[in-house]
Amino acid sequence: MEIKEGLTYDDVLMIPQRNNVASRSLVDTSTYITRNIKLKIPMVSMHMATVTESDMAIAMASEGGMGFIHRFMPIEEQAAEVRKVKRTVGMIIEDPLTCSDDISLGEAVKKMESENITSLLVVDNENKLIGIFTTRDYVFETDMSKSVKELMTPKDKLITGDLKISIDDAKKLLNKYKIEKLPLIDKENRIGGLVCSKSIRHLEEHNRACRDSKGRLRVGAAVGITGDYIERAQALVREGVDILVVDVAHAHSDMTINTIKELKKRFKVDVLAGNIATAEAAKDLIKAGADGLKVGIGNGTICTTRLVAGAGVPQLTAVFDVVKVGKKYGVPVSNEGGIASPGNFTKAIAAGCNAAIFGSAFAGTEETPGPIVYKDGKRYKHYHGSTSYTSNVIKEARENKQPVKKFLKDAYVEGVESLVPFKGPVTNVIDAYMKGLRSGTTYCGAKNIS
Repeated sequence: MEIKEGLTYDDVLMIPQRNNVASRSLVDTSTYITRNIKLKIPMVSMHMATVTESDMAIAMASEGGMGFIHRFMPIEEQAAEVRKVKRTVGMIIEDPLTCSDDISLGEAVKKMESENITSLLVVDNENKLIGIFTTRDYVFETDMSKSVKELMTPKDKLITGDLKISIDDAKKLLNKYKIEKLPLIDKENRIGGLVCSKSIRHLEEHNRACRDSKGRLRVGAAVGITGDYIERAQALVREGVDILVVDVAHAHSDMTINTIKELKKRFKVDVLAGNIATAEAAKDLIKAGADGLKVGIGNGTICTTRLVAGAGVPQLTAVFDVVKVGKKYGVPVSNEGGIASPGNFTKAIAAGCNAAIFGSAFAGTEETPGPIVYKDGKRYKHYHGSTSYTSNVIKEARENKQPVKKFLKDAYVEGVESLVPFKGPVTNVIDAYMKGLRSGTTYCGAKNIS
């Protein structure tokens, strides 16, 4: 048989071309991650348990990229993470969280903390506004048994807006009355929305943020191909997820193809599928309905698939092969894993990728899940792959509804675990990689990604 040459990013360099771009800051880095979802920057945080939950997804979307919430948690928890992202900011919150006036302070605080919000609209049994309860109402209160009614700001002291109010008019009311929340009500006093000064400030301060048509931050979330994947997808779509990410190490399979078909049949949402490494896989997943493809098998910095299973394709060759098919069908392709430097990020884009999905580059940043670990006077955070020992044990225990300790010995592993140095805010990493991309783009004599 013929064994063809395979190349990875470290095997090549880009040849400098004549440049007519006055400044690298003028490079247009907008791109499509799927057929319908556009990013301002081609950077996405990976759906790994030690990389992306709501904090990371919020930070990524605020910078113009996107975060993919991992699936190594119960359905309701993953849905809650998506909900936190979608409720963080928005031109108008159409379904603000409410409560009755007879619940206790303790219950109200627990609800706000679980949803990562600072206020609750207080309503009667007909959903009519009777007050608002915010963190300022209990800042010095110690009696958690008091009712919300005793502490809230009543309706007659509230400033409200009409359901059809514009953002500019809402901003004027917020400024005039020095308030942070503007409940929107109809003629019968029923709740129809909420405008927050925090959201408006975010709109103005993060003008390159990745948002949906309602001004909310975009977010993706992962599902598997067995077990509860339909129920999980249903819960995620209900919360407004923008992309369903089919998360499987080897996606060129009948099970993955059937999963894509079923997701596209049941839900009106973009599906990003992978991982793959060949043109044949790209054709099959696109025909199944995939709106975007992920390329990369065994190329991650903590992935041991190539050592354990002996499978994979050098990443540059894999990208070339998949991109050729993706362009033919108008389906964007993303590089997943294995990008350890801004230079390789630039090469991935130059090779035809629309975006790159990062794991190790973001590991150890402030927004990643988990606590900071102190060792020998230095700060670290945990980082492990989706098929590492820890991830597999947690997954097996959850799927079998058994204690974690039962699965501590039996787990198939294709990833390692490590402590990585604490890196500070993820914006530091984003800035470094985007500077490299913009610089590399101008070295190629280009003005944009395409």
